[in-house]
Amino acid sequence: MKSREAFGEKSPLAPTGEVWRTGANEATTFTVSKAVKIDGQPLAAGSYALFTIPGKAEWTIIFNKTAKQWGAFKYDAKEDALRVKVKPKTLASPVEQFTITADKNGKVALMWGKTEADFMVK
Repeated sequence: MKSREAFGEKSPLAPTGEVWRTGANEATTFTVSKAVKIDGQPLAAGSYALFTIPGKAEWTIIFNKTAKQWGAFKYDAKEDALRVKVKPKTLASPVEQFTITADKNGKVALMWGKTEADFMVK
């Protein structure tokens, strides 16, 4: 973060209400080798660009069919395979570097600053 706000209306990193590439530079790739459910919604096997739209009370997690993209400059919503809404959580301790974790139960957590947004993969 380097003394900047990770999320917020005036954030230079991931502004509230705008499509964010969910990482730095190249969009993060999310790959599943078989069909799964993301928070109960079906997602076919394949590779996807992972985008998010951060919000104060709700985030939109986006799985876009164009897996290889630089940033969100050419993001096209028509290529979205799935969108899910999640509620962000406040972390007790800030996370300086954007971090994605996945646990053995299928929880994928996106953490940065004092914010965590997560979804379940089954």
